[in-house]
Amino acid sequence: MLLSGLFDLPWWGLVIVTLVLTHVSIAAVTIFLHRHQAHRALDLHPLASHFFRLWLCLTTGMVTKEWAAVHRKHHAKCETPEDPHSPQVYGIRRVLWGGVFLYVKEAHNRQTLERYGHGTPDDWLERNIYSNRAKLGLLAMGVVNVALFGLVPGLLILAVQIAWIPFWAAGVINGIGHYWGYRNWATADASTNIFPLGILIGGEELHNNHHAYGSSAKLSNRWYELDIGWVYIRMLEMLGLAEVKKLAPRPRFTQAKPVADFDTLHAVISCRYDVLAKYAKSLKNTYAEELRLARREAPQEARSLKALKRWLNRDVAQLPGAERVRLAEALAKSQKLSTVYAMRKELAALWERSNVSREQLLKQLQDWCRRAEASGIRQLEEFSFRLRCYA
Repeated sequence: MLLSGLFDLPWWGLVIVTLVLTHVSIAAVTIFLHRHQAHRALDLHPLASHFFRLWLCLTTGMVTKEWAAVHRKHHAKCETPEDPHSPQVYGIRRVLWGGVFLYVKEAHNRQTLERYGHGTPDDWLERNIYSNRAKLGLLAMGVVNVALFGLVPGLLILAVQIAWIPFWAAGVINGIGHYWGYRNWATADASTNIFPLGILIGGEELHNNHHAYGSSAKLSNRWYELDIGWVYIRMLEMLGLAEVKKLAPRPRFTQAKPVADFDTLHAVISCRYDVLAKYAKSLKNTYAEELRLARREAPQEARSLKALKRWLNRDVAQLPGAERVRLAEALAKSQKLSTVYAMRKELAALWERSNVSREQLLKQLQDWCRRAEASGIRQLEEFSFRLRCYA
């Protein structure tokens, strides 16, 4: 009797139960820890909040304050030596297979908790149970599993529950999510979208989207992307258990203004990743035009220009020294490409200068548009017109 549980399920039934239970843990991490606690993208009803806290205590033993603090520091120090778990710093193997150890190490850093752990739960339950009784929670979950499914299946399910979040969140998202995949947005970090269908890891697969719009409750940005975490949030919202506070800005356009004004400036800065994405297309078109011309008139220069393709949409500061030299040599072959590339950096500086007044930023934007329209480069003239359409 000790070996059997309340439910005598076949092996495939146990697999389904395990996947459902671990998926609830994934939902708890992405909705409660990530979007609600770390980024304040949504508010949760106390009933939903307490359910997620209890479930995480039973299945992961993670402390809310520690998780939020480590994640906030990751955003603040992304891809630097102070980043708790960057594969660009530690290497992909160490983060993928040992990301949980990097997380635990940072979670015990008192300075990290004091600086980045503000605003997390600090009630009686958190102080006396969730933060100090992690092992007790896992033990309780193990007892429930054994009672429901039997000794061996119950303990195996518990083992998978305990390992699920450390591998998928601390390993795959923090590792592969900053190493391999596609990018919708030219963020300053190395974040990527692992896969457009965010189902297995609750939508966290769309990691580049998240780094572009960190405070958005919705992680999908393209029509072909699915964020199942957002589906759950909408369901909670319909039940009155959640309230969405922030979403990624959607660019709106109007007729082009004769001169950019403060509304244009605000729209351009708010939609800066959309601006950079569209500028990348203009740069790509300029490159294709120059390459065709070079192939007809100067085949030797065409070979140099061909090497530019891999670097055009990357910031020169992100390139190793040798690649910077080759980029400069290739750009020297085309005045048009050199101008378009340089003006991309000037445009990005608009939202990188935090110590400049609105008046100065507006003047810089107006000056940028004026020089773009006087450059004689069709792509820049068209892009300046587009900028003046942002509303």
